[in-house]
Amino acid sequence: MPVKLSAPKAETLLPVKGVQLGYAEAYVRKPNRKDVLVMTLAEHSAVAGVFTQNRFCAAPVTLCKSHLSQSEGIRALLVNTGCANAGTGEDGLQRAQQSCQALAGLLNLKASQVLPFSTGVILEPLPVDKVIAGLPAAISNLKEDNWLNAAEAIMTTDIVAKGTSRQLTIDGKTVTITGISKGSGMIHPNMATMLGYIATDAAISQPALESIIQYAVNKSFNCITVDGDTSTNDSLIMMATHLAGNAEITAQSADFIALRDALTDVAIELAQAIVRDGEGATKFMTVKVEGGKDEAECRKVAYAIAHSPLIKTAFFASDPNLGRILAAIGYAGIDDLDVNNMELYLGDVLVAEKGGRATSYEEAQGAAIMKESDILVRVVLNRGQADVTIWTCDFSYDYVKINADYRS
Repeated sequence: MPVKLSAPKAETLLPVKGVQLGYAEAYVRKPNRKDVLVMTLAEHSAVAGVFTQNRFCAAPVTLCKSHLSQSEGIRALLVNTGCANAGTGEDGLQRAQQSCQALAGLLNLKASQVLPFSTGVILEPLPVDKVIAGLPAAISNLKEDNWLNAAEAIMTTDIVAKGTSRQLTIDGKTVTITGISKGSGMIHPNMATMLGYIATDAAISQPALESIIQYAVNKSFNCITVDGDTSTNDSLIMMATHLAGNAEITAQSADFIALRDALTDVAIELAQAIVRDGEGATKFMTVKVEGGKDEAECRKVAYAIAHSPLIKTAFFASDPNLGRILAAIGYAGIDDLDVNNMELYLGDVLVAEKGGRATSYEEAQGAAIMKESDILVRVVLNRGQADVTIWTCDFSYDYVKINADYRS
């Protein structure tokens, strides 16, 4: 089961003016499940996106980038689960384009005003006929308060749907932010095997929105890892419909930071939810590395810890075999690291210092902390002012079972 995570209630996912969502059960891969999602946006909405850096990026990712670079204005998003449409070459691009054309025709839009997204099995052709056949049903139930159904329609191996909302006052107007995401395995930054959609009715300029999404992703989705695998389909989209009634926000506006931080908070909650719902996860681990010369070396240490199967399995077993963490720090790639000057903490307990086990540390302390579901690992390098925080989970028996049976 997910680690301290449950699905949101429908009423907690607040409608965003100018965003409607509809879903269908199209049998893209399995029967009797929501697997096609349509989102429509008000005219003149600002839209920004960030995508996987995997060189084998999926056809819909390539098409999304192309459509975002054009000037018609994005008016709709189309998501299918069950098939990633990745590793499918020119045929995959054609199928993604066909799905955009079909939705555009039903909504009286241009195909370039539709952003396509797919998630699921790689190296299999998209059953585009099934996706297209599901579009009328998805369009027929387009509603502003359909966010929970939308969150369920994009799930793959997720156990629970993921979504959250915020409201704040800007320029005397109530501004709403609602976001959903999916992801459970093949999770690693740049970005992760995830889809994320965050919408606000705030009026914000296109350059300001693009600045915010870069800031937010580096504080959220680029700070999580489940298994170190970077997917082919990762996409995060931010949308602003300009219908809240506030004066348009630019990067120089007094309210820019407040809106940026609220959107980032939503992104962080969605990102952490992905880790809490990591495939087979039983522990949620925060890895904080501080006192580094720069963020880059802090990230090296953090991910060496977070990616280690030996460390992740020890946490699953609640086994305080913490020498594995020291080993990971040592091979993280900081050639001039003085191991005699760093400290390792588990929670608030000092475990290692001066190159070895802390004299005050007793294994019973480590064992007690490792039985908890939320655990902090803190490394103090004592060589600078930089720090980085990332989130990960343990490896359990179920991680192997889920991925061994993924296509069945």
